[in-house]
Amino acid sequence: MFKSAFSKYLTAFIIIILLSFLMLSGIITSMIRTYISEEKEQALVKTSTVISDSIEKFDVEDLEKHVSSGIVLMTVTPLVKNDESLDIIITDTNGKVLLSTLDAEIDLIDVEKKDYFLKVESGADYYYSHRGNLGGLLDNAAIVCAREIMTDGNKIIGYVLTLESQTNEPLLSITNRAVLTGSALVMLAAVIAVYFITERIIHPLKNMTVASKKFAKGDFSIRVNVTGEDEVAELGNAFNSMAESLEKLDKMRSSFLASVSHDLRTPMTTISGFIEGINSGAIPPEKHEYYLGVISAEVHRLSRLVSQLLDVSRLESGDRKFNFTDFDVAEVARIILISFEQKIDDKKLDVEFFAENDEMYAYADKDAIHQVLYNLCHNAIKFSHDGGMLRIRLVRSENKKIKISVFDEGEIIPQEDGAMVFDRFYKSDKSRGLDKTGVGLGLYISKTIIDAHEEHISVESREGFGTEFSFTLKEGEPTKRREQP
Repeated sequence: MFKSAFSKYLTAFIIIILLSFLMLSGIITSMIRTYISEEKEQALVKTSTVISDSIEKFDVEDLEKHVSSGIVLMTVTPLVKNDESLDIIITDTNGKVLLSTLDAEIDLIDVEKKDYFLKVESGADYYYSHRGNLGGLLDNAAIVCAREIMTDGNKIIGYVLTLESQTNEPLLSITNRAVLTGSALVMLAAVIAVYFITERIIHPLKNMTVASKKFAKGDFSIRVNVTGEDEVAELGNAFNSMAESLEKLDKMRSSFLASVSHDLRTPMTTISGFIEGINSGAIPPEKHEYYLGVISAEVHRLSRLVSQLLDVSRLESGDRKFNFTDFDVAEVARIILISFEQKIDDKKLDVEFFAENDEMYAYADKDAIHQVLYNLCHNAIKFSHDGGMLRIRLVRSENKKIKISVFDEGEIIPQEDGAMVFDRFYKSDKSRGLDKTGVGLGLYISKTIIDAHEEHISVESREGFGTEFSFTLKEGEPTKRREQP
């Protein structure tokens, strides 16, 4: 496909160059021909004037006798010798040829019918014609200039004709050959340049085509070699960035499928095993209540996983609609904190709750924000060290915003993971504790919800500090209920 496109473009380019140089050759040839003709005409006028003046100064009445005396020939001979293409004819007023340097014998020229004997403009002291062959008297076309010979009494006694044969054809032929040769060399150089320039553009596109086909087969490891800083290089960099994103997404998808499979299989295996133990009598009746509690916990775990998957599907498809109202977000945070009382006691966490006011109204979807706060608090407790601190802060910030922060003193999030913790399916459990539950959807759901509110969520995690997730909400009005926008 690329070779075919290159051939078409190259052929079109060569045709354009060829036509351009042919036009240039024609223009140059025309200009040279015009310039040479004008120069020759001026030279012929000067020559005819010299001959005419040399005759007129003798004040002769009988031009034929004067020419036959040989004096005129002495004037004409040097002029002809100096220019081999120059010929001179002297006639009387009747057109009788008195002197001619032409090889052909011409006895009479019809001065009444020849256009070169007609005055070009009134008062001109010479006559000349355009290129011609003296009405068929000459073998080749020539530039002809005719000058009148006059006496002191302004009597015309004859004419001087100077003729310059068209000897500029060899020069024009050389010029044409030079232009065509130069055109061929320039065309060759242009074709070579176009080939390398086109190859420079097409080669990365070929690589991208090959890579795209491998992408279609599920191989996202291939990259395009990028050189330079032009638009093609920019396209190559964008392609490589896309490939890295696809590879990362594919790895996260694989990790997600493995995690979901494990998280679905483990509780189902546990539930199945305990139910079979109860039914078969392997578990004594006095232990039934305990194991039924375990079964119930595993069922809730499955329910949470399915709910998260449904939430992701609804958020990405846009099916989840948000109901914006004014509500006390501080109260929501207190209720969530109370719901984790047992887990907080189990880890002996030091809890700190701070709200700038007892009531802090936000304008948002209450259920969605409850889900975000629940996810952040669940993660903070899950990854906290035993005896560490759990802190929730609600303060007013600039532009009528409420900033909500959840802090814990667990293991920090590595710097390289900080930009990816909100990605779908991403899990940083390897660095944030030994608890491997979850499939990496909680923070992704939280960020998607905050983005839908046109607000911002971020994380700060470093050694000696801990980890703090923060997000903002629009400040609400406690005494007024607004309609959903």
